[in-house]
Amino acid sequence: MIDSATARTLGWVGAGRMGAAMATRLIEAGNDVSVTNRTRAKAEALGATVVDDPVDLADRDVVFIMVSANADLLEVTTGPRGVLSDPAHAPRVLIDCSTVSTETSAVVRAAATARGTQFLAAPVSGNPKVVKSGGLTMAISGPEAAFAEVEPYLRQIGKGVTYVGDDEVARLVKICHNMMLGIVTQAMAEITVLAEKGGVKRSAWLDFLNNSVMGSVFTRYKTPAFVNLDFTPTFTPVLLRKDFDLGMHAAYEHDVPMPLSALCTELVKVTAGAGHAADDFAVLLLEAARGAGVELVAENIVVDDGLGG
Repeated sequence: MIDSATARTLGWVGAGRMGAAMATRLIEAGNDVSVTNRTRAKAEALGATVVDDPVDLADRDVVFIMVSANADLLEVTTGPRGVLSDPAHAPRVLIDCSTVSTETSAVVRAAATARGTQFLAAPVSGNPKVVKSGGLTMAISGPEAAFAEVEPYLRQIGKGVTYVGDDEVARLVKICHNMMLGIVTQAMAEITVLAEKGGVKRSAWLDFLNNSVMGSVFTRYKTPAFVNLDFTPTFTPVLLRKDFDLGMHAAYEHDVPMPLSALCTELVKVTAGAGHAADDFAVLLLEAARGAGVELVAENIVVDDGLGG
């Protein structure tokens, strides 16, 4: 619980699809939140106080960041108008929820530490609908005392909040998670195509799978896309490829053989390069079907994704 005696002023950088959904949960919980975004209108749509630049959040107690890539994180933290660029003020705690490289995260951590700011890496698993349903999960690494201070706010954003250790280890956790995501989706795609080519309706096979010991929150969540061929993006093959590349780099550094991951990396590259770069990564199903000479047709039926709403 957060009471008036322990409440912190909050800042939020990044009001894209994920950032907006996450910031909304903090705003709706009654926190004092100020927001900035490159496109101001997206920040204004949240109904919170809007500031022009990340540097305008330097006097906030806790600042969250949710941006797309390494360069974006550096710009909003150490850049000329970054949150760490004010010589007079710096946040007590900086929490980065983006998916970035370990190297970039370490650079920002060093810059934050130099300003007396505690830095937490807090990459997340989910998408805007998962956030809205309260099902977001987060891995957090950095100073444990800082984690304890901000944990109540993290739990307002998502249900699964796991402290995983010091420094940048949360980045590796997220990369491992996304590699698992790709491998499971590829396996689900191949086996679904096998069932369909053998005469089983996709909806029937996936209903059986989801109610079996092999079913999961994830397989149920992806079932509507597989059944109805709706590839409205939640996470694209291009972004998935980025995480596979980061994961294979980590595997090389740590001398861990990952033959299955290596193969899946190439399959994701093929999918991204086959005209599906802007689709949801569930489009791996279409490439699996193409390889099997199967032309899939949308079943156009209502399928529960398990998230509610």
